[in-house]
Amino acid sequence: MAIPLLEYSPSSQNQRVLNYEVPGDEQSWIYNAENLLSDSEIQELIWAAYRQIFNEQQILASNREKALESQLRGGQITVREFIRGLLLSETFRRRNYEPNSNYRFVEMCVQRVLGRNVYSDREKLAWSIVLATKGLAGFIDDLLDSEEYLDNFGDDILPYQRRRILPQRIVGESPFARMPRYGADYRSKLEDIGYFAHGDYAWASGQPYYPPQQVLLVAKILTFAGAGLLGLLTLAVALAAWGLITI
Repeated sequence: MAIPLLEYSPSSQNQRVLNYEVPGDEQSWIYNAENLLSDSEIQELIWAAYRQIFNEQQILASNREKALESQLRGGQITVREFIRGLLLSETFRRRNYEPNSNYRFVEMCVQRVLGRNVYSDREKLAWSIVLATKGLAGFIDDLLDSEEYLDNFGDDILPYQRRRILPQRIVGESPFARMPRYGADYRSKLEDIGYFAHGDYAWASGQPYYPPQQVLLVAKILTFAGAGLLGLLTLAVALAAWGLITI
């Protein structure tokens, strides 16, 4: 018997109210497969899906799911099924699921799939329980089959960041794409195994990198030698211009 989703509440009552916004540059572009007529428009939707699910720093040719793209172009699958395929791909698992804790991965998926931040730690806990009991595939299915997803995106609308413009705030929420694909805990593990090592020095979180003294000494010598050579060359050109020497 599957464990039911733990109940959680929105962060405010305003989350239940449909918002009215004046269109602007900060609003997300909405891609709807029902309105796509040309191949170029479908291609734009596909790349927008990669940006939404993988984020721009992970858009690589090797990450493409060409079979899914072909099925979407041919009308064999919906946008929702295309998103499901990207989330269940080996690339997404390797680059996003494996490097993160369940809590961080849940937060990332709620942002990219439901288009909003998690309401609270209780919501992260609720979805983490689903992830732990049903596995990655069950968790993705529950997100995409949820009432919230179907009400906002249905089968044909590509998920996007909702409510970037907030009342009584000059600046809206930052794009979710700014959230790194793994946290400081995973980076510390990479540092422990020497992943960021550089000679006898390593990058530390929030600390500047200083080259070894030997490197600085060689750099100073080369700088002074170059400056001296440039000065002699300038002097020689000036004397040659006055006819005192011949170059």
